[in-house]
Amino acid sequence: MLKTAVVILNWNGLEFLKSFLGSLAERSSCDDTSVFVADNGSDDGSCEWIEQSFSRVNVIRLGKNHGFAEGYNIALSRIEAKYYVLVNSDIEVTPGWLGPLISHLDENPDVASCQPKILSWSKRDQFEYAGAAGGFIDMYGYPFCRGRVFNVTEKDEGQYDHPAEVFWSSGACMAVRREAWVKCGGFDPDFFAHMEEIDLCWRFHRAGYRITCIPLSVVFHVGGGALPYSSPFKTYLNFRNSIRLLYKNLPESSFRKVIFIRKILDGVAAFFFLLKGQVRSFIAVLRAHRDAGKELSELNRKREEIKRLGSFENPEPVLNKSIVFGFYVMRRRTFRSMKTNFAK
Repeated sequence: MLKTAVVILNWNGLEFLKSFLGSLAERSSCDDTSVFVADNGSDDGSCEWIEQSFSRVNVIRLGKNHGFAEGYNIALSRIEAKYYVLVNSDIEVTPGWLGPLISHLDENPDVASCQPKILSWSKRDQFEYAGAAGGFIDMYGYPFCRGRVFNVTEKDEGQYDHPAEVFWSSGACMAVRREAWVKCGGFDPDFFAHMEEIDLCWRFHRAGYRITCIPLSVVFHVGGGALPYSSPFKTYLNFRNSIRLLYKNLPESSFRKVIFIRKILDGVAAFFFLLKGQVRSFIAVLRAHRDAGKELSELNRKREEIKRLGSFENPEPVLNKSIVFGFYVMRRRTFRSMKTNFAK
């Protein structure tokens, strides 16, 4: 079995591949490591260009756009490796980026997944939205990161340069132990894209694994490569998948209260979209809750399956407070200023 498979899921990302695949292939070249591009039915010539340009990069043609979650599920089912390293096509890796991640997994068999420090490609001293220096969630399921709270990213001044246990690792760039991936079922394909990695990492915690960030490894992320951050469809996916995430994973002790309050908070968010004239985003939030509501029987079935993995109480680290209150009322804009108080 191959030790490490670096896998890029691509959909019409030819320009990003031209910019970043060469350096990734070069900087990932070491014994028992192979690079794969799994193509989600691109029609921009991506596959043909890779096959003409890189003899050592393996192309897996998936035939159509399965989305991020199912695309990776299918691709990884065709690759035999001890570790999978998932990398977005709009990621620029740095020299030596891969070694610290793989060494960490080698030395810590209870770690299911780890991520590098993720900085902005356009603002190189700034953390990038999608992962920064490791992800967390608050008591109502809102994700945030060391280096990013809501849409505010911090300048990287070395404040998060120590390895740390986190709640979720970023799907933009994450190294995953195959054993844990298989045991916990991979990504939920119904998520399609966005927050599927948080859902998976919650299951990792249930099964007794840890998730970490290893800042000695550094990558730069363009961000919004497949869907711009302002896209109403992205808004729809984020709100719909947030509700799915909570229904599937919340402990019984807080389930009803958290779902009720989260619906109120999402209603407030929808109202503010409307006030700002963002009608399509307002509609996206309403559609997200409508569609999630139609899936309750299926979500309950998945919830019962997840219980078999282990404890159903909140694992560390879940923030035992609301970042909505901290951000909008107390005006706290950094991870440290949230005065983190994690659930035990």
